[in-house]
Amino acid sequence: MGNDIIRVGAEPVPESATEYFVPMRDGVLIATDVYLPEGEGPWPAVLVRLPYDKDSRYVFFDRIAERFTARGYAVVVQDVRGKFRSGGETVGLLNEAADGYDSIEWVSTQPWNDGMVGMFGDSYYGFTQWAAISAAHPALKAWVPRVTSHDLFAPWVGDGVEDVPWTVMADYFAHCWVDHEIQEYPIDYSRRPLIDAFEDGFRRVGARSRLFDLLVPERQPMDIFPFGHPFDSPPVPVLHCVGWFDNLLIVSMRDYEALQQRPDWAAVQYLSADSTDHENYHLSLAPIGDADDHLNDEPALQRMLGIYADPAINFFDVFLKGTTPVESFPRVQWHLGNVGYRSAESWPPPGAQPRELHLSSLSGAATSVGGVLGGAAAGDDEVVEWVYDPNDLAPSTVENSFAYLHEYPDEGPLLGRPDALAFFGEVATEPLDLAGPVSLRIRLESTAPTADVFAKLYDVDESGVAKIVSRGQGIVLEPGSGRVVEIGMGHVGYRLRPGHRFCLALLPSDFPEFVPNPGTAENRWTALETAVSTHRLLGGDGGAVLVITVLPASSSAVGSPTT
Repeated sequence: MGNDIIRVGAEPVPESATEYFVPMRDGVLIATDVYLPEGEGPWPAVLVRLPYDKDSRYVFFDRIAERFTARGYAVVVQDVRGKFRSGGETVGLLNEAADGYDSIEWVSTQPWNDGMVGMFGDSYYGFTQWAAISAAHPALKAWVPRVTSHDLFAPWVGDGVEDVPWTVMADYFAHCWVDHEIQEYPIDYSRRPLIDAFEDGFRRVGARSRLFDLLVPERQPMDIFPFGHPFDSPPVPVLHCVGWFDNLLIVSMRDYEALQQRPDWAAVQYLSADSTDHENYHLSLAPIGDADDHLNDEPALQRMLGIYADPAINFFDVFLKGTTPVESFPRVQWHLGNVGYRSAESWPPPGAQPRELHLSSLSGAATSVGGVLGGAAAGDDEVVEWVYDPNDLAPSTVENSFAYLHEYPDEGPLLGRPDALAFFGEVATEPLDLAGPVSLRIRLESTAPTADVFAKLYDVDESGVAKIVSRGQGIVLEPGSGRVVEIGMGHVGYRLRPGHRFCLALLPSDFPEFVPNPGTAENRWTALETAVSTHRLLGGDGGAVLVITVLPASSSAVGSPTT
């Protein structure tokens, strides 16, 4: 085997860029493209540090640079250490703080830079911004992390619940972090133990991913912030850019909420939230046709760059150039799905209120009739059971969850599965606007040591087509303890239109996007044996409640305000 492995190498440096090799403190050379505006400098600079080939069509930085340089910014784009043209070992995460500091130092001392440096970028190149912030170079004056988190791979543990491991991330480590190039090859997710699917890939490639070994099947100790945690760094104006349909939305908003609790950071924190997924596809175009696919169509890319780059450029006009007054920049810019763009003084917007939608008629949720979402609370004696079979997993609805809106599927077929619970709200007679967090509170019992819950809130139209609005997942750690656990389902800006209704679905798996629970106490990556289990959702005692956040104009919606 191995003949199906495609190695993706570096593409040519664009004619509009000049490539340099910048030394880090240990002598490793980092490949760096510089794009300069026309005319005489010096100019403020925007630094981007990424692992996906700085010159690839995938990241399209020659097109992005055109937009920035036209507004008077130098653009500096790097391959991070160990990737593509840059030297050093391919590891990921561990060197980004020091390399970020050293790169800012180099930029800030160039004759074409005025000493003001900003940072910009998505996903891993959003993480490299968090790493640079932790190193606290004084020339870094503003940053725009997009669809990212300060620790993309850290497991989150709450009160009785924790994150479900993400198969997608192991796939990412195996393909992107083996060596300087990217390896493209299929993975057989039917293997058991699941980790063998990746071990087989490493054997075929002839090399391993050190990042994979550090994070799978158990996270090893890693000092990714040797200068201190970024939350504890001196505050630097930040514009968080998130997408309501991004598969990293929950971790992105955890960062935003954490900094809101720190007055010094909250004072310089801004939010831009759009109805987009991780690959910047927009709800208004979904599902995406060929003419709107910016990853393949040049006019579509040019149209997309407005919502992608312009918020960052406008932010830098305030905090790098100082040509725009601070008070004129909205604290929050957000898109109300199915409506359009809005601005607010805070998030959630002023006046938005939590609203409880109780799950009731529990026994009907496991039938074609469905349970009720938004009625009276379920009684103490209400219960519904469903069976989880690790050999009959609920399928993930898209092949690539980073580009969810590209397919934007009807997920209605999931509701007919025997391991799915479905709760339906009343048909809306007036618009219902969601603007803020969504969460689920439940009490769960199980014959298994732990129980996975995948919660999906759908917009169901008149024909029964179910489209995702919000989603979240968690491992209930002690099912049967009687504890009410909360599963976060992210944040959302979305209008439920008249004639539509909500449906909340609960499923015990989502494969292969997430690593399935074996139904035993074994590590789910290495488990060989599985066990069928029975889950029970209980009413009463404050459980079985979906909490949404609604705008005042939607005060006639079903449900009752929280206290």
